[in-house]
Amino acid sequence: MRIAYLDRTVHETDGEPKPNGDVSAISKSIDLQGSVETGDKTTIASKDFGGLYSIKPLALIKPAGSDDISRAIKAASRIPRMTVAARGNGHSINGQAMTNGGLVIDMRSTEENHFRLLNVNGSFFIDVSGGALWENVLTRCVSRFGLAPRSWTDYLSLTVGGTLSNAGVSGQAFRYGPQISNVTELEIVTGKGDITVCSETRNPELFFGSLGGLGQFGIITRARVKLQPAPDMVRWIRVVYTEFDEFTRDAEFLVSRDDGESFDYVEGFVFCNNDDPVNGWPAVPLDPVHGFNPGIIPQTGASVLYCLEVAFHYQKGDHPSTVDKAVAGLLKRLRFVEGLKSQVDLSYVEFLLRVKRAEEQAKANGIWDAPHPWLNLFISKSNIVDFDQTVFKKMVKDGIGGPMLIYPLMGSKWDNRTSVALPDSEIFYLVALLRFVSRGPSVEESVAQNREIVEWCIKEGLDFKLYLPHYQSKEGWKRHFGDQWTRFVERKASFDPMAILAPGQNIFKRTHLS
Repeated sequence: MRIAYLDRTVHETDGEPKPNGDVSAISKSIDLQGSVETGDKTTIASKDFGGLYSIKPLALIKPAGSDDISRAIKAASRIPRMTVAARGNGHSINGQAMTNGGLVIDMRSTEENHFRLLNVNGSFFIDVSGGALWENVLTRCVSRFGLAPRSWTDYLSLTVGGTLSNAGVSGQAFRYGPQISNVTELEIVTGKGDITVCSETRNPELFFGSLGGLGQFGIITRARVKLQPAPDMVRWIRVVYTEFDEFTRDAEFLVSRDDGESFDYVEGFVFCNNDDPVNGWPAVPLDPVHGFNPGIIPQTGASVLYCLEVAFHYQKGDHPSTVDKAVAGLLKRLRFVEGLKSQVDLSYVEFLLRVKRAEEQAKANGIWDAPHPWLNLFISKSNIVDFDQTVFKKMVKDGIGGPMLIYPLMGSKWDNRTSVALPDSEIFYLVALLRFVSRGPSVEESVAQNREIVEWCIKEGLDFKLYLPHYQSKEGWKRHFGDQWTRFVERKASFDPMAILAPGQNIFKRTHLS
């Protein structure tokens, strides 16, 4: 069998022919237990969090479960050019969860289908729906069982299936790996419409292919996630650096330590050495009562500074002096600027939902729904100094209207059998430029600068990969996957040979077997 590739430089709305589908005929042929919505009711499926594209589907499917999803995929396979896109909570950036004139599967309608605690030889797991939000998984697991997943994303209003289709990364990943390293079983509806249970030992090609597989091989309808005892409290700390080499040295030291010898969460960000309310000094303090004192910054401070963000878990029954001593013992080995430390104590759930509070504030200020031309990259440790010198200190030194994250990850915590493409180094950095256009450069300027950064990385031969990748040509995707490209194509041929799924990724073109 052969798969045709999509090699283009425009989005689907720019001339890509639509399938010849009739909604009423499709509805009758699918015979859903759920519902099919059309017309204005599909508006929500024609946009996403990125706000860069508007692509109208033929219909929005709200499935009752895996059987409905299977029927929808099989119905689409009988219609020329018809494609299917799974939509979680609509938080994609570049239209990845959209389809032009196809069927969008609203996974949120399946959230309550699975929620079951399992005890396997003394280890705890939770079976959850692919359409469940991580924030709900968190609150239900902690409140009911005193347990929680080990690895998270910063923002938890994302679906389980959505993050597992990419990787799922936050400040715990240095210790436990990304979220895709913390699942042991999946139920997936493939591009053939087959409902398949898979794991490391059962249908392993589908299991590992779907983890980080960008939705290309199947739609995740259930995941079995590892759990551990949840701490009661978190001490959340931020410290400031003027020198990039000291910031990276301390961050790498922390993520390289053995369990019990470091903090439980390690992230960081770049901020401007000025009073800009979004990207400057005011963005650093955790306690609003105590502001940022720029007078402490050494004269050597450049146009940008660096903040290392860490967290220490503890129980309510722990004596305060015990917590203070443990935290002080870790901090004394770091080289941050004395006097520029900020900390707060809060519950574990409050800490993990910290971005939720920022979302509520952004919605109140009317900026949450603005376009978000975000750029996420994995950069090898060997190239991160060059990246800092050119990108942070020159290209974005005046800020971007949103956070500029940077923190190290450990390659050994990732499984190379998954579909995620990584740099070739044990330590690499996540860099995330999280732009909010309403308070920064325009959409056009932001997209152009993102393109400039990526092109510079390519030109200079940096060892990097896009995280949440979205290329517009076959050449871009082949460069992204490198040696993994052949394996990716073979998995596509096995599980979605007609290229029905995830058309918004622009990797494969809908075809028939030939």
